Amino acid sequence: MQAALTLPASVTIETTAALAAALPAQVRAGSGLLRIDATAVTESDSSTIALLLEAGRQARAAGREFEVVGAPPKLVELARLYGVDSLLALASAPGTAASAAGSVPAAS
Repeated sequence: MQAALTLPASVTIETTAALAAALPAQVRAGSGLLRIDATAVTESDSSTIALLLEAGRQARAAGREFEVVGAPPKLVELARLYGVDSLLALASAPGTAASAAGSVPAAS
């Protein structure tokens, strides 16, 4: 079963602590692919990247795959700047610049 976490419009230092607190429950809520829906995100910063990296870490630790869908171009570019875009399996929102799409396999 897939579990999805839908991110709000603003995912910045002011909001990521609360979102991070919800991660363990989201990871436990299902099996298989953990999908993070970033379609609504209009504000992001480096804490967004940290949140997504932590979500991926928790998913892989639970033996799950992980992907981020609907990532806005600013978030994709920030991940590329930090060199972590491939770790996040970012898929841009439809109609935006192409990005590194796909899912990250679970650790063996």
